Amino acid sequence: MGEIWDSFYQTFIFEDRYLYFLEGIKFTLIIAFFSILLGLILGVFISIVRDFHKQTGKWFLLSKICDIYVYVIRGTPTLLQLMILYYVIFKTSTLSPIIVGILTFGINSGAYVAEIFRAGYDGIDKGQREASKTLGLNYLKTMRYIIFPQALAKIFPALGNEIITLVKETSIAGYVGIVELIKAADIISSRTYDYFFPLIIAAIVYLLLTFILSKVMKYGERKLNHVVSG
Repeated sequence: MGEIWDSFYQTFIFEDRYLYFLEGIKFTLIIAFFSILLGLILGVFISIVRDFHKQTGKWFLLSKICDIYVYVIRGTPTLLQLMILYYVIFKTSTLSPIIVGILTFGINSGAYVAEIFRAGYDGIDKGQREASKTLGLNYLKTMRYIIFPQALAKIFPALGNEIITLVKETSIAGYVGIVELIKAADIISSRTYDYFFPLIIAAIVYLLLTFILSKVMKYGERKLNHVVSG
């Protein structure tokens, strides 16, 4: 027990090393929050552009650009995208690594969110679109009042999984110098030469974050289903 306590003391208490974990949690949450927002905005926009082209035949070029974006992003590793943005695209820029991280994870998530919404739109009975046309509703009104709410209720669990995955993917942000949770654990391990407690603490924090997110998403799913069914 003495050795275990000494290891924990060196990892968490000595020289206020717990502050590294707090900083790591802070940056993990900041990157995850703004990446989720960016991913949702991009994903919804791209899904609507592609669906609009599918339904009307218009916006061909924009739809093709969106198709290429989704294909490229989903076909390459997130770490590679992060390194390209940081070491190539923004190499000579003074842009903060945190902003680069948010852009990377947001752009990456946007492609997956777009596909999730596309599946949701396709899952709605085509008869509802035809009925909306007979009522004189244009595409935007049909999407806003009929298709989007139902699709959102259907894809909410998948959307929740994507958000949880994004939070865990922020663990690679340390490759560009961001002191997120895993990087904080690595810094402490390099000083104590002991990886057990730093990694265990990081794992516990991630488990707590994903547990909380899971509960929030399940609550949101119940509320959304109630609103749509009501």
